[in-house]
Amino acid sequence: MQNDLSHYRKIYEKKALLESTVDTNPLQQFRTWFYEAEHYGGADEPNAMTISTLGLDGFPKSRLVLLKKYNEEGFIFYTNYVSEKGKAILAYPKVCLSFFWPSLERQVIIKGIAEKVSEIDSENYFHSRPRGSQLGALVSNQSNVINSRDELEKQLIELEIKFKSSEIPKPKNWGGFLVRPQSIEFWQGRPNRLHDRIRYTLTDDLDWKIERLAP
Repeated sequence: MQNDLSHYRKIYEKKALLESTVDTNPLQQFRTWFYEAEHYGGADEPNAMTISTLGLDGFPKSRLVLLKKYNEEGFIFYTNYVSEKGKAILAYPKVCLSFFWPSLERQVIIKGIAEKVSEIDSENYFHSRPRGSQLGALVSNQSNVINSRDELEKQLIELEIKFKSSEIPKPKNWGGFLVRPQSIEFWQGRPNRLHDRIRYTLTDDLDWKIERLAP
């Protein structure tokens, strides 16, 4: 079987990304781009990001997660620490995050080092979630093989009954990761595949070096 996709073409011509207009701080530049993706990008989930990790089996793996907070320290998301993803991050904390906002013809690629957020931050976020999401985190032994969906839904019903009139406890193996960026690249599509790529790299004195990369 062969499917030739060489005829797919897209012309990128909406915006430009110039050194004269970017912010000197990449987190501020990200904030500007995220705002535009949120309000003008037409994406259902502008906070959806791909995280790439190196697995315990030696293979890299990418999957979508949701960004829940970002600040001057970095980018925060939540997951099960003993899932395939969680184990990979704890073993090899160097990760890559990427955002793609196609309607704006933009990508952001972040290389950084992940660490657990505090237990109190994980607790606070967990209890801010809808009860259904809390129960889902409690019932799911994420990444493990299960017998059937029926078994999963049966366990969910049992937990709904058990915690009907009480607070749902955060699983001990569930919480947040903060990814502290070491480099952040902003990519803007341009005509003739001469895309704009501006990379910020964290220096030893904790300043940001700005460079243009060839497309």
